[in-house]
Formats: sequence, structure tokens, C-alpha cells
Amino acid sequence: MSRLAIKRIQTLVLGIALALSCTCLPVESLAEEGEQTDHPQQEEGQQEDGEQAEEQKTEEQKAEEPQAQIEISAPSAVLMEASTGTVIYEKDADIARPPASVTKVMTMLLIFDALEAGSIHLEDEVTTSEYAASMGGSQVFLEPGETQTVDTMLKCIAVASANDACVAMAEYICGSEEELVRKMNERAKGLEMDNTNFVNCNGLDAEGHVTSARDIALMSRELITKYPQVHDYSMIWMENITHNTSKGASEFGLTNTNKLVRQYEYATGLKTGSTGEAKFCVSATGKKNGIEMIAVIMGAETSKERFADAVKLLNHGFGKCQLYTDDSAPAVKSVDVKGGVAGNVSVERSGTFSYLDMTGANLAEVEKKTEVSKDLSAPVKKGDAVGYIVYSIDGSEIGRMELTAGEDVEKAGFPDYLKKAFDRLVLRRLERKL
Repeated sequence: MSRLAIKRIQTLVLGIALALSCTCLPVESLAEEGEQTDHPQQEEGQQEDGEQAEEQKTEEQKAEEPQAQIEISAPSAVLMEASTGTVIYEKDADIARPPASVTKVMTMLLIFDALEAGSIHLEDEVTTSEYAASMGGSQVFLEPGETQTVDTMLKCIAVASANDACVAMAEYICGSEEELVRKMNERAKGLEMDNTNFVNCNGLDAEGHVTSARDIALMSRELITKYPQVHDYSMIWMENITHNTSKGASEFGLTNTNKLVRQYEYATGLKTGSTGEAKFCVSATGKKNGIEMIAVIMGAETSKERFADAVKLLNHGFGKCQLYTDDSAPAVKSVDVKGGVAGNVSVERSGTFSYLDMTGANLAEVEKKTEVSKDLSAPVKKGDAVGYIVYSIDGSEIGRMELTAGEDVEKAGFPDYLKKAFDRLVLRRLERKL
């Protein structure tokens, strides 16, 4: 065989050997060379395992898993549940910012305070001063000397965010806007609104006129829980009022500045605001399945973003929370009193117990136990604490409700003891005769 033939045979054998070695390379080696490889069977198996693991999780485990953080575009925001005051979400909640017309939440609160006190009435006629009529910004164009009822003024404030109506009401209630503003700041202090300072009653931009998202939630909560009738005003979409002036009578249409009233099915109010400095703000309230939420947005860049952020917060709250409430009578009707003119005192609960759950617990399993004082001595005043109703789930306390005395029990004196002894003696004689 010639050398050329031998050489050709050697080359052929070498080529076959190389081809066989390449087909035997492991998949990992191919991947290392940069080629893309698929593992459909492995991925499918992993997916099935994950689905099975998810199905095996208990509801409690799912509830304990952290929920995805919601994104709010506005610089400041708060989500609060109204009945308990629980803050569910916050973002720079204590930064003092201009609130614009959301200020009117406090103005309306003081109007309702005056109505409750009886110092004013809904049918009262309020006269507009020249100063009130001179207010710029959002207004209903009240003229000097024009009169409107308190009821109509409230509609103008809640629906159309009327600055002129705010000042007219301030002057009617307190004699001047300055005095109402003083009371607004006093009321804010009582609600622990620590980052608030009001300079006017309508929210027009002014130096030092600031509040925070948390503080707005606090005053909104006070307004809607103490005076839920405010929703009758804040939920009006459109309504006409009549101007009666020296020029005659004319109709004026009010349109709600809060677009959520029409666009969000769970909306219950409450107040919008916007100025150059404050940008776009809102205190939006909503109610679903017996739970009422307060979503506060401050400093949004646009009106659309303001409402979008508010809806996002409200939906987050409704999806995350469930509420347990109890206002049933306590199991114990009375508590023994030592050294009193009466031997016991009736028991009353101090209010309605509310517990906001965000863990997915079974609220049907809430247990309650009554604990009363075993060493209560006279004198006892109506409203004094005499015990508690303790609420728990799976042995862990979730809260308690105070029980109070239903009436006064004075401390017994010598004549009282003498009367008791006489009554016992008479009773024994009657028992012997029977």
C-alpha cells in the first residue's frame, strides 16, 4: 500500500474519532460554549412542584406572607381605617405641606360642632359680608348682603369647595375668620394634629398654612365618625342653588370637585384641594363590607394622579382588612360594692369594640371574657371603670372594652347601716311568720 493511501486512511480514522467524541460531550459542556439549551421536562416538573407547594399552604400561612408593596406617586400619603384609626399605609405622612381646600375638612368639622351645640341651625340665614364675597379661588360668587341658609352654605363648601361660603360661615359662627381659625388650631391640637397650623379657613396659599397627610386623616376621621351626615353633602354630584340679590334671583350650578363620587363605586366623600403650592390633594373616603377607609394624598402632580393614588390605597385597604365589631350587652349585669348605700352597681359597656384584622384570621373564632372588679368600694361615680370585656383569638388577646358603672353609689353612713339592720330584722320576722 502506498504511503499516500496509508495517509488517507489515517486521516479518515481520525475524523471518525473526532466526530464520535463530539456527539458524546455532556449537555453542560455545550452550554459552557455559549449555546442555549432548553430543559422542558425539568422546568415542567419544577412548576408542578411549586403549584403543589402553593396548594399545600394553609390560609393562615398565605395571610402571613408579606403583600406586594403598593406604589404611590404622590410625595405624601396615608391610608387609615376609620372606626379604629389604624394606619394601614403611610408615605412621608408627617411632612408639613400646604393642604389647599382639604383645609375645609376642619372648617366643616367646626360647623357641625356648632350645629350639635345648638348655637346654629341648618335653616339659619347667613349674610355674606364684603370680605367674604371678595375671596378668590374656587367660589360660588356670593354677593355682599346675599343670604343663604347654613344648609346651602354647607353644600357650597362640601360640593363646590367655595371659599366665599367658608368665610361667611366663619363670620356667622365666630364673628370673624380669625376667631374661627383660632378654634380650628385648638381643635387640631385636641386631635393631636402635631404638624398642623391653620392660617385661614379655606385653604388659599398662605405662609405657614400647613398640615400633614396623617393630620388630614385624623381630622377626616373625626368628621365622618362623629358627624356621618357629612356624607349627605360630600356625595352630592350636581345641584343648583339660587342667588337672591338686588339684581333678582338666578340659578347657580354646583358640581362636585371630587370625581370619585361618580367614578368609584365605594366612594363616600370627602374633600379635594389644589393650589399652585399645594399641587393636587384629596381626602378620599370609601366604604365596602362595613369597613370605611380614609385615603389621603398630598402634593400629586396632576388631578388624575391624585385620584388614581387614592383609589389604589382604598382598594389596597379593602383587600387587606376585615373588621370585627361587638356592641352586645356584657354578660355581667352588676358588680358588688363594698360600703355603699347600695350593695351593687349596674354595669354598662363604654362603647362598641372594634378590631381590624390584617392577617386573614377567622373572626368567627373570636372569644370574649368578662372581668369585673372583686374589690369595688364606695363611693362609685357613674362612668367609673368597673371591669373589662377581653377579646382573644386562639388564646391571644386582641383588645378589650372597658365596663363602667351605670349609676352613682354613695358611701354608706351610720344611718344607712342602721336602716340596713332594721330592714334585715323586719325581713327575718316576716320569714318566721311565713
